Amino acid sequence: MVIALTGENGFGLGLALRQLVDSFVAEHGDLALERIDAEEAGFARLQESLTSLPFLASKKLVVLRAPSKQKEFLEKFEQILAEVPETTEVIIVEPKLDRRLSYYKYLKSKTDFRDFPELDQNGLVSWLVTMAKDRNGHLSSSDARYLVERAGLKQQLLANELDKLLLYDAKITRQTIDLLTEPSPQSTIFQLLEAAFAGDSKRAMKLYAEQRSLKVEPQQIVAMLAWQLHVLAIIKTAGDRGADEIAREAKLNPFVVRKSQAIARNLSQAELRRQVGELLKIDVKTKRTSIDFDEALQNYLITLSS
Repeated sequence: MVIALTGENGFGLGLALRQLVDSFVAEHGDLALERIDAEEAGFARLQESLTSLPFLASKKLVVLRAPSKQKEFLEKFEQILAEVPETTEVIIVEPKLDRRLSYYKYLKSKTDFRDFPELDQNGLVSWLVTMAKDRNGHLSSSDARYLVERAGLKQQLLANELDKLLLYDAKITRQTIDLLTEPSPQSTIFQLLEAAFAGDSKRAMKLYAEQRSLKVEPQQIVAMLAWQLHVLAIIKTAGDRGADEIAREAKLNPFVVRKSQAIARNLSQAELRRQVGELLKIDVKTKRTSIDFDEALQNYLITLSS
């Protein structure tokens, strides 16, 4: 049997891999497991592991990471996988798989193919609620959404936060989320930009102060502001395309696109170009002259607010 694991959701893929390996080892033992990183192992070693019979066990499991990095494997994968004996199980791990290749089409049609895409906000909310319930805890959908908006979209980070919250109290509330978690810098930068474009300079200054108190340096804030402006520019030039289509073509998270569309609707392309230019001036000045970075950024945000 050959199982193929792929997708950009490293947490989901890693969890599935651990479960598969743990289940096999529990039945057949550690000696029946081989792990091969195809970027480090030679083609001969890879081929030998896949086609040889198990030693001191009735079956063996070969976990093969990124074999598509090897040109020779890509040329001979059908032949090699066809030669895998019935006593060998194979897990192929390909986090980034080129869908144009015949190799991708083969894995999808001829193996137990499992794709792990990044979850959007709704997917993360459902996952958090289910995970809390599976661990005999309680987390409402509204509070799960609040946790995602506060901590960000990284599933591994959310899993860590959920563990911490459940250890404190099996019933997770917004109060315990505020008590035990820190706001994500990326999420707060969006709120910062949102407040500035909404004309709420007081809230923008408060959010900026929070960022600095979290020890987020001005250079990081400039980088994240630039990224948010980049997202807005993509949306503005996308015409009447929907959020999912924009996200797919620009390789962005659909949740990020949907949240940014509200700002983009009230922003002209001329104003967006002007704000990108002003942020670039600040970045250049800090590298060439001695200026107060904090003061320059705060003035920039006040200008946005006006």
